[in-house]
Amino acid sequence: MQIHDITISITPAMPIWPSNPGVTLERVSNIEAGANSNVSHLSMGVHTGTHVDAPVHFLPGEAGVEALPLSVLCGPAVVIHLPRVARITASALQRADIPRHARRLLIRTRNSRHWARGDREFHTDFVGVGPDAAEWLVARGTALVGVDYLSVAPWKEGRPTHEILLRAGVVVVEGLNLAHVKPGRYQLVCLPLKLVGSDGAPARAVLFER
Repeated sequence: MQIHDITISITPAMPIWPSNPGVTLERVSNIEAGANSNVSHLSMGVHTGTHVDAPVHFLPGEAGVEALPLSVLCGPAVVIHLPRVARITASALQRADIPRHARRLLIRTRNSRHWARGDREFHTDFVGVGPDAAEWLVARGTALVGVDYLSVAPWKEGRPTHEILLRAGVVVVEGLNLAHVKPGRYQLVCLPLKLVGSDGAPARAVLFER
């Protein structure tokens, strides 16, 4: 069995969504300075790197990330590759020959090149899922959709796509590194931090390939 780590490494130098908190990781207790153990302090936004969105992210009064079902976050998943699209549309998904039974869909695009080369800049021209594609995913019974940049929706078009997916109960995973993952069927394990009431949470995501 092969394990693919599709999680973005968290560092102070990583790309961050504009206006979101940056990453600070500092040693506050140091053995070399005479402390009994090394202890570090971490500060960052909950939508940093590979993360999961909760319904309350765009739907006030709805559930936080702790309520997301593990039965959806773990299980069979299909990876598709759309290397030439500038925007993920319903027609692009229709042409992708997605198996009808696929409930968890991970979409690899040209975005993954940024992670492959260790890009530290935030790019506004990333490939996102348009509202028509979000409606298409909901209509076919998709339970989880994962994308390879920091938002499932295109730049400055965040609300419509997020609302369509989250209102339908679709789990949204953002910031996946799919650069070295071939299209096909895998077992997904995606475990966000259990932050009660939070609109999102960083996650460790892996794919198992038999």
